[in-house]
Amino acid sequence: MEKMGLNQVREAYLKFFESKKHLRLDSFSLVPKNDKSLLLINAGMAPLKPYFTGLQVPPSKRVTTCQKCIRTGDIENVGKTSRHATFFEMLGNFSFGDYFKNEIIPWAWEFVTEILKLPKEKLYVTIYLDDDEAYKLWTTKTDVDPKHIFRLGKEDNFWEHGIGPCGPCSEIHFYKDSGEIKSAEEFVEKSEADRAVEFWNLVFTQFDKDEEGNYNKLQFPNIDTGMGLERMATIMQGVDTIFEVDTIKSILAKASELIGVKYGEDKKADVSLRIITDHVRSVSFMISDGILPSNEGRGYVLRRLLRRAARHGRLLGLQDAFLNKLVDTVVENSGEAYPEIKEKQEYIKKVISIEEERFEETIDAGIEILKQYIEDMEKEGVKILSGEKIFKLYDTYGFPVELTQEILEEKEIAIDLDGFNEEMKIQRERARAAREESTYMGTDVKVLDTIPSEIETEFDGYNKIELDSKVSFIIKNDEFASSIEKGEKGIIVTEVTPFYPEMGGQVGDKGIICNNNFKAKVQDCKKNIGGKIVQFVEVEEGSISLEDIATLRVDKNRRENIAKNHTATHMLHEALREVLGEHVHQSGSYVDDERLRFDFTHFTSVSEEELIKVEEIVNTNIMKTYNVETQLMTLEEARESGAMALFDEKYGDKVRVVSVGDFSTELCGGTHINNSGKIGLFKILSESGIAAGIRRIEAVTGENALKYVEDKNELLNEISNVLKCSQKDILSRIQQQLNDLKEKEKEISALKAKLASGSEDEIIKDIKEANGIKYATGVLKDIDGEALRNLADKIKDKIGSGLVVLGSTDGKKVQLIAMATKDAVSKGVHCGNIIKEVAKIAGGGGGGRPDMAQAGGKNPEKINEAISKVQYIVENLSK
Repeated sequence: MEKMGLNQVREAYLKFFESKKHLRLDSFSLVPKNDKSLLLINAGMAPLKPYFTGLQVPPSKRVTTCQKCIRTGDIENVGKTSRHATFFEMLGNFSFGDYFKNEIIPWAWEFVTEILKLPKEKLYVTIYLDDDEAYKLWTTKTDVDPKHIFRLGKEDNFWEHGIGPCGPCSEIHFYKDSGEIKSAEEFVEKSEADRAVEFWNLVFTQFDKDEEGNYNKLQFPNIDTGMGLERMATIMQGVDTIFEVDTIKSILAKASELIGVKYGEDKKADVSLRIITDHVRSVSFMISDGILPSNEGRGYVLRRLLRRAARHGRLLGLQDAFLNKLVDTVVENSGEAYPEIKEKQEYIKKVISIEEERFEETIDAGIEILKQYIEDMEKEGVKILSGEKIFKLYDTYGFPVELTQEILEEKEIAIDLDGFNEEMKIQRERARAAREESTYMGTDVKVLDTIPSEIETEFDGYNKIELDSKVSFIIKNDEFASSIEKGEKGIIVTEVTPFYPEMGGQVGDKGIICNNNFKAKVQDCKKNIGGKIVQFVEVEEGSISLEDIATLRVDKNRRENIAKNHTATHMLHEALREVLGEHVHQSGSYVDDERLRFDFTHFTSVSEEELIKVEEIVNTNIMKTYNVETQLMTLEEARESGAMALFDEKYGDKVRVVSVGDFSTELCGGTHINNSGKIGLFKILSESGIAAGIRRIEAVTGENALKYVEDKNELLNEISNVLKCSQKDILSRIQQQLNDLKEKEKEISALKAKLASGSEDEIIKDIKEANGIKYATGVLKDIDGEALRNLADKIKDKIGSGLVVLGSTDGKKVQLIAMATKDAVSKGVHCGNIIKEVAKIAGGGGGGRPDMAQAGGKNPEKINEAISKVQYIVENLSK
């Protein structure tokens, strides 16, 4: 058995099944499409579910993939065991009603014994208890030793998930030890001890389980296999853990070098290094697929993994950000197989850097909150922190539970882990409900998604906005119907349509469907899960039935405006790359007939000057009246032409490449104008940040851009009328008025200061003393913060030794200040604590240093009561 690198194993597998006439597909994105039951792709077959259920027609009846997967269910075991990981790659070959056991069993044996050259004496096979067919094929179609085949029960060798497609499976295992396994019982023991390692599961989907629990035979059984690439690599390289596999080991070595901790010398440190290694792989691939850190959903998974890895860096003594420095090693090892991470290498590093910086702030903020919890508990004599508070620190502030526990142990305070776990359970249930759980194979779908896969719905609307076609399906009240009548809403499906279905960020077309007996308004057009085009209608006249011929007419003006905005979006993308840099990539878009919205990767706000430059580039190229041309080519040809593509999109054999002269070239299925000059005018409305590293621009074109300019001009006219000046003098007139206002404000401040100093003598006359501390208090009206501070400072100087607490209100809110001399502080006065108690009464909060503190409040009617509290505080200072 020759050693093989992880990348070699992947390529050998995919090439082998290509030789068996399988279509090799690139890995799908980690973000599931049209599947609300999954947060992230967690198995090789998950993105292929629609092909198994018949909702979509597969590009080939035989497919092979290496799929990126994320699983966090066993996150607590990552780093502690030899095989657990949050990110892994799953090799698979699939048959959609084509070949079955007769082919896959000998192919599997051929691959593992002839391509991987695994020693046959080390290989063991398990089959389902009653699967005589599989046993016969293993013993007649391969030369596996029959004594190495064990029959196991449903728990081990039958694949099912609720109702729907299911079936027996056959697993291939590698035995690490010498000698021979004699019985099924011994085999199970060796398997549980991780000595007999399962590396390939062949699932024979041959039944359809109904709600009564009956297993009905499928007319066209399927094959779904899964081989864990990392696990296979451990066998091929003769190592005991996935962290010793060549590609993963190099990331671990880099982490070890950066942190300055040697691997293999300390068990606890080794766990931390393994966690960092695994998690940095996960976050790199998640970010490359467009996921960004957030407090919910996928973003929460990403944030949790990233912060967990950063936390383990801290545990190893490294306080600085370091995870972004590991990305180059991840890309070096996986970039050839997954070009998207190479393409987004710098972007991934930047997102990780930003999140690491935020985590530093979180740690500091969390420690402050925890200190307050500890202070409160010490006052109350409590020795256990509630699960609710631990969860709040963890969930709201991202503060690790381990860190909470570590800090509290130093103070001899326990934590309520059971209470915390209960809070976590409630959150998981909320998340599960939000994901709209469905059965594994997605059987609970809407009627519109069950249109048979063999039915074709052709889009013929790139050059047409009107055509005649036959009605093939009608749906109303979520049921198939034979007709639809006046006053009813429903769905009409035709064999051909000029209506563009909503996709690629472009809204669906609207218009009319009609004939001599019928007229309906098309309110929207979409694609169902199976890719069939469906028109949502409201019937205005007559009725229409299945097989009727109808005229489909797209709203021409609306389509033209959408096309202008879509072409302008491509031009905006190119202009942004010219002005901001090549790191700019589309991260989402929305195009309708009124405006366009474009989300893109960038890490700082776009300056006014940069926006002006972007706008200028787009408008200059609009005025060059470029022809907008569309070509059909292969994906490889498109990439060679320099066309920009979205890596998380799946493209067919042929792709549409849209070029605006020699200015912009992109892959796009949307509708476009035929000449850039038709856009007329492009105007940016706004630029904003919507997530870490993601910016958004909204803009208008054509008539809407003109209307925007006219509205601005009208506003300027109104302003010039109010200011009684011409438009060109608006700025100087405003500046003049601002200067006048500043002068008035100075006068008002001077008057307020006079008022305040007039109160100074009264306050000093009323100085009191308690516990050997002199204190002065006062309530004033309409004194701003600066004047209040100055007054408190003056009174403090005049009393020489003691405390001053003043309050002021404008009738809506309260301002409070406390100041103390050094000797008063040494006698126990703490302005921060005093102001906190005083402000509480006035409906506010605040704090500060022992010698000076400020606060606000929202209950002006309580200001006198609040200030009178000072006497009580000073009198009880030593008690």
